[in-house]
Amino acid sequence: MTPFVYTRRVDFGETDMAGIMHFSNYFRYMEAAESAFLRARGLSVNWAEDGVQYGFPRVSVACDYVRPVKFEDELQITVVLEKLGTKSVQYRYEFRRDGLDIALGRITAVLCRAIHHGPFESIAIPGHIRILLEPSI
Repeated sequence: MTPFVYTRRVDFGETDMAGIMHFSNYFRYMEAAESAFLRARGLSVNWAEDGVQYGFPRVSVACDYVRPVKFEDELQITVVLEKLGTKSVQYRYEFRRDGLDIALGRITAVLCRAIHHGPFESIAIPGHIRILLEPSI
């Protein structure tokens, strides 16, 4: 399968006083890339169906930084579904600029539901969602 690549340009407001993208924005980029990845498969990180709210809240996030990026740098973020568990998904995000490694991030999310605005509970990823995600592995 062709890797899923999300492209994003660094905005001025995402940089710090040194003109370098603030570390926290990598997590925002990962979330945007994940949403685009899921949308490309007809899925979402959050939806309602028959009065039940579903979502993939994060249970673990991490990012290792290799080199800085600055205002107007264009980043390519490759989204890799590393693991599809019974209830969870684990993504790897490979940040590159002009072919250079910039950062490596990871997110683990668990499928949850809330019935009638009640508390969230983790559930097994149903077959119809697994079918849409499995070709990505």
